[in-house]
Amino acid sequence: MRILLHTLFLGLAAASLSPARAAAGDCGDAAALVQQAYPKARKSADGASFTLEPHTSVALTLPEGDNSFGLVCKIWPAHDDLLLVAVPLIDSANSDHQHVGDIELLVVDRKSLQVRQRLLQPGLMTDDAIAIRKVEFDTGRYGLAPNVTAFGLRIEMANHSQPNPFGETDLRLYALAGNVLRVVLDGLAVAGNGGESDTNCAGFFHSSEVSLAMSPVSHHGYHDITVVERRDTDEPSLDNKGECQSHPGKSVNRTYRLRYDGSRYQVPAALKALGP
Repeated sequence: MRILLHTLFLGLAAASLSPARAAAGDCGDAAALVQQAYPKARKSADGASFTLEPHTSVALTLPEGDNSFGLVCKIWPAHDDLLLVAVPLIDSANSDHQHVGDIELLVVDRKSLQVRQRLLQPGLMTDDAIAIRKVEFDTGRYGLAPNVTAFGLRIEMANHSQPNPFGETDLRLYALAGNVLRVVLDGLAVAGNGGESDTNCAGFFHSSEVSLAMSPVSHHGYHDITVVERRDTDEPSLDNKGECQSHPGKSVNRTYRLRYDGSRYQVPAALKALGP
């Protein structure tokens, strides 16, 4: 079967050339959400964005081909009266070829649209040659303690290179402790791919994928998180007919235990995100 792993990587790299997108999801009246959270925001003439002083842009709806991000919203299944909102705060004075900015996370009452908690994450929308491609919520059942459930934010990044493709998805977890929203896990790489290619066939490629599960063991009141990483490799080459053939290596699985230290879960060096 000549569906090659390296072709998959190159396909992902090619797909990543499409403009950055972030779907509104469960936002509903996005303009009302922004106006409630940022009373001093000024709405644009076309109604597609707001501006905060001095030149921070908040996009609502994105025309096809727009290289920016809008609001991302998702109902929180663990607390279905609440709406999770990620607000990319983009510095509109910077180059159109990269993003410079922050993300503010909001926990919003679905009925009243009142903001219950908020947390600014400086620099999470800043990129360069390895560009942000997607921002989304992860509302898996991260039951950290009997009365504490976390939610995640995933940021997907990739470059434009065919000779040296690179992609990574980073995960951060946030929990409500009392009435405060805070980071409990910062920058865990949960997916990635990369390698080197002659752009014809020959090369070396690798990919990784991580799954998380809550452990019954606890430290400082929060359950440990069991992380299983799977790594795959491929070294394609031309056969004697000049056709490109895959030569996958043996998959390697590694298991890690993330322990809460009273402030955050410590991320092993091998799984630390390279992204923002």
